[in-house]
Amino acid sequence: MQDVSTGKTGLTPRLVRAELIVVFAVSLGASALRSLISLIGSLTVPAELKAQHAVLVGTRAPGRPWLDLSLQLADIAIALAPVALVAYLLVRSGESARTIGADLREPGRDLLRGALLAAVVGGTGLAFYLLALRSGINLDVVPDRLPDVWWRVPVLLLAAAQNGVLEEVIVSGYLLHRLDALGWRPWRAVRLSATLRGSYHLYQGFGGFVGNVAMGLLFGRLYQRWGRAMPLVVAHTLIDAVAFVGYGLLRGRVSWLP
Repeated sequence: MQDVSTGKTGLTPRLVRAELIVVFAVSLGASALRSLISLIGSLTVPAELKAQHAVLVGTRAPGRPWLDLSLQLADIAIALAPVALVAYLLVRSGESARTIGADLREPGRDLLRGALLAAVVGGTGLAFYLLALRSGINLDVVPDRLPDVWWRVPVLLLAAAQNGVLEEVIVSGYLLHRLDALGWRPWRAVRLSATLRGSYHLYQGFGGFVGNVAMGLLFGRLYQRWGRAMPLVVAHTLIDAVAFVGYGLLRGRVSWLP
């Protein structure tokens, strides 16, 4: 644990807390607020949650594929801007992305850990989602509603990578690193990180919240054990890539997929 009160990182506890507020106000904290409002909207219409849809990657300009592609790429780039902010703030405090393991020092180990984690979490998560949907506590999550054009799969893969990088670098790596520097107990920090992860998935319903809190608890503890965000980035990217691309391949071909 780093002691920010000694000035070793160039930060005081007050500045660290202010930094956290600013980072999350322009990133996943703002997403959590929008997600909560979205859930309230879903709960206040006559239709049941399971009869409503939450589209993860949808068209931005129907009938205009080149404009749609431009907007998709712009959305991905804008979503990753907070990651650049975090990298800058780490450098400003005498650290770097390497401090939280968001680097390429251990590609083989990161890929292996990430792939194994994705296999376990992905299968469990799908089963939990289907149960939550049938129980009526979740919206019907539609991973892909893009037009059938040449750039559809590349954009879906980029969207999956964006989710993995954004969430794991900021919520698993950066947040837990800063909370550790503030002297938070490990499990207390992980609980906050996991709750935040669940909150910006509330737009999917209560099942999305609970499932992502569980994922956050696991990912948070693994970050604290490994000291690296990259295996979590790999796992998250693989989970979303399979969900996004697999949905299009299986839609209408299997009975258990809504």
